[in-house]
Amino acid sequence: MEKILVAVGSTRRPKLNAVWEALTVVGPSLDPNALFDVVGIEAESGVGHTPLARAELMAGARRRAEAVAQLARERGEPWRYFVGLEGGLDVVNDSGRRLVFLENWAYVLDSTGRGAYGQSGAILLPEALAVRVVDEGVELAEAIDAFAGQQGVRDAQGAWGILTNNLITRQDAFRVAVINGFAPFFNPLYAPR
Repeated sequence: MEKILVAVGSTRRPKLNAVWEALTVVGPSLDPNALFDVVGIEAESGVGHTPLARAELMAGARRRAEAVAQLARERGEPWRYFVGLEGGLDVVNDSGRRLVFLENWAYVLDSTGRGAYGQSGAILLPEALAVRVVDEGVELAEAIDAFAGQQGVRDAQGAWGILTNNLITRQDAFRVAVINGFAPFFNPLYAPR
């Protein structure tokens, strides 16, 4: 059985686990005769510590995937797919009222240069948390720890877990984004017509 390596532009456990979980679902559709494995490589996003717009989230995910793909070319690594993940906020105006949503984005790139985005969905931040992050510039990881009265939330259930009472964790949200990002690679409906 062929082994296909998927390089992820992060070494954070929730992100790596999310990609691994997504591959257990989409892997057989990508190649039913292959085993998939995940390699974590630290990659810069080029965006702020807590992105505050969808475009910034998408750019951060794409830059991470592209950075890992570039590293693979330079080193001659056999990695077949490259995944960039970015979480942050999307600040929108709804009839004059500010709404701040937590979102997770993935960008999946293959060794031929074909790429696709995937998104997790979104959850509304409580106003007190939005003020700390958006208005006061506190990093979301620090703000969610204080908001929840806990330490290390980012590497555990994440803000998603805090806001949904662990019905959806940070890892779950990234898993959905990764599945969505891989969809054009395994679903024939995405083929050019």
